[in-house]
Amino acid sequence: MLFIRYENWKSYLRYYPVTTLIVAANLVMFIILSLNGGSTDPYTLLHYGAMVDIGPERTEWWRLVTSIFLHNGISHLLFNCFAILVFAPPLERLMGWARYAVLYILGGVVGNLVSMGVSGEAVYAGTVSVGASGAIYAVYGAFLYIALLQRFKLDEGSRKTLYSLLLLGVITTFAMPNINWAAHLGGLIGGFFLYGLIVRIAPSRTMR
Repeated sequence: MLFIRYENWKSYLRYYPVTTLIVAANLVMFIILSLNGGSTDPYTLLHYGAMVDIGPERTEWWRLVTSIFLHNGISHLLFNCFAILVFAPPLERLMGWARYAVLYILGGVVGNLVSMGVSGEAVYAGTVSVGASGAIYAVYGAFLYIALLQRFKLDEGSRKTLYSLLLLGVITTFAMPNINWAAHLGGLIGGFFLYGLIVRIAPSRTMR
């Protein structure tokens, strides 16, 4: 079963360095936010790199990356870090750390771009947006590609788990308030196509 973690912490750090660094970055930024106004304060979030759909900050494109590592409240942080710790490691092993890092960051950026495009059409503007959800859904999108087009890489139990995760993700995305559905959908689609592009650019013999 691909999504069950058997490693101890020492092995986890050795096998999944990028996943470990991503979680560490999320935790460090949460501590910084908490000590400088609070992780739920929109002005603090904006100061440290959140996206916003109005004002001059809207065109600061570096926010498409920095916002991936910021979270609005402890529950938001814990939920996303749990998903990263459990579901991202198999993809890092399959792709190799460098290609996985590219997919995670670019997938998050694609999710943020879709989110900005959708919010730009909204009647009500001024939304501050943060979180790793777009990047996490890019990981799910990559696994969806594998499940559909590289079936030999996933066992049946892992494939069913993935489909269940995606179904649950879709339900919670549209059923719960204050969820950035555009970032989720954009990340999922972005991860699907980014993975397909990466495995074509990188010869299969370089994949781990």
